[in-house]
Amino acid sequence: MSDRIETTDPFTLSDAAAAAMLRDVPWRRLAVIGDSTAEGTGDPWPGYETIPWADRLARWLRAAHPDTAYLNTGKMGAVLADVRTQQLPVLKAFRPDLVHITCGGNDLFLRGANLDDVEADLDDLCTRVATTGARLSLFTLADCFTGRMQPLRPLFAGFAEAVRRVAHRHDAILTEFWDHPARLRPDWLSADLIHLSMAGHAVAAAAIAKSLARHTLRELPSEYAQHG
Repeated sequence: MSDRIETTDPFTLSDAAAAAMLRDVPWRRLAVIGDSTAEGTGDPWPGYETIPWADRLARWLRAAHPDTAYLNTGKMGAVLADVRTQQLPVLKAFRPDLVHITCGGNDLFLRGANLDDVEADLDDLCTRVATTGARLSLFTLADCFTGRMQPLRPLFAGFAEAVRRVAHRHDAILTEFWDHPARLRPDWLSADLIHLSMAGHAVAAAAIAKSLARHTLRELPSEYAQHG
């Protein structure tokens, strides 16, 4: 086991650094919908706070903007149809201005599933979420398919490409984990080799915060971006 801890991990952010990074983001109503990756399933890891990526991100946003509201309807085992029928109505009632969507991986294992249909269903979900007026956020799953998980790599490489296409079509903020340098560390995944460990969650939260900050900087007027 590595001697690395959260405060010495080059891919994490301190609360203070993250709050400063998110100072200029415009969003005040964060919602996260999807499956166990949204819910925050994962094993504890020594030296890292036991807090899932979405809860951590919400904490940072609240530190930067105390009026931030947060909703997370993620549920283990959810497929796209579940998110559409069970989570979307709750989301719309919340009136979000930033929605992170992470689901579709479970759909790949449904009987008769194919990647084209999963992409179409994810695209449809994003279209429905976009009617709220919220900015969309997505991420690719990491390429950590080694050992007994190696046979799944081609399927999830295709899924990563599908997520990229959907994000592009909806002008979503995309965070890339497929080739993230931390993905092959022994602390990236939980014992099930599926869900992030809390060390992985800490790294994921930092990467998403950086994506939100970069997107905000690009959206700001050039004068503000240079001098703000």
